Amino acid sequence: MSALFEPSMSTSAVRAPFSTVDAPSMADSLPNINFGFDELRERMARFTDQFDSFIAKGRKRVLEERNQFRINVAELQEDQKMKQRDLEILAQKAAQHEQAIQQQEAETAEVEGAIATLAQQKEQAGQHRVVLQQQIATLKSDISAKKAAQSSHARELDAQSRLNLPELDFWESHLGMRIEGAGQEDRLRFVFCNLDEKDWARESWFELDTERRDYAVVDCRPKIEGMQIEECVEVLNSSRDLGQFLRRMRQVFKDAIR
Repeated sequence: MSALFEPSMSTSAVRAPFSTVDAPSMADSLPNINFGFDELRERMARFTDQFDSFIAKGRKRVLEERNQFRINVAELQEDQKMKQRDLEILAQKAAQHEQAIQQQEAETAEVEGAIATLAQQKEQAGQHRVVLQQQIATLKSDISAKKAAQSSHARELDAQSRLNLPELDFWESHLGMRIEGAGQEDRLRFVFCNLDEKDWARESWFELDTERRDYAVVDCRPKIEGMQIEECVEVLNSSRDLGQFLRRMRQVFKDAIR
């Protein structure tokens, strides 16, 4: 067994029997211990320098990165502005292109409408041309028929004039009849005198229209009832005998004067 620590005994055993002030202290009697504070301070100083250098480098790097970030942000903003301007320009060009397309479509529609109108007019003109050609053909046929009729009528008049010429001379020389123009083409005036026993110079006349194949009396003096003249004209148109017609008309005028 170990012995118990007794303070009284330990104190008496270690402490020297001095009672004066110059006696050595208990701390002076302790051994010297080297804790390495200088090395620690030196290490701490190096750490502090390294830490400060690290902080400075970190701050510099942060500043550089922040500046670079600001530069990148400014560049991105500038790129965004440029792209926005490009988008605006593209939108303006797209609007102009759309407007040009609409204008072109309107012009195309107008041209197509004009082409359709011209095509319709051409078709109508073609139909009108066909109608005109038919009308021209009909007119040519009518003209040819009229020419043939006129030629035939002229031949008949010529033949009748050859037959009636001696008789007409007789009427003009002995019975006081003469033939005059009536102021219009294809119209003759036949004038009779020596009908009135009281006035041998009194004249009676009628106008004969020879434009068509069927003759017609258009006017007369003195006025005669229409039925009598129509009967004479019907006989003339059926017989084509002008001498007989003139004799009948002279008798009609003579009866009217009486």
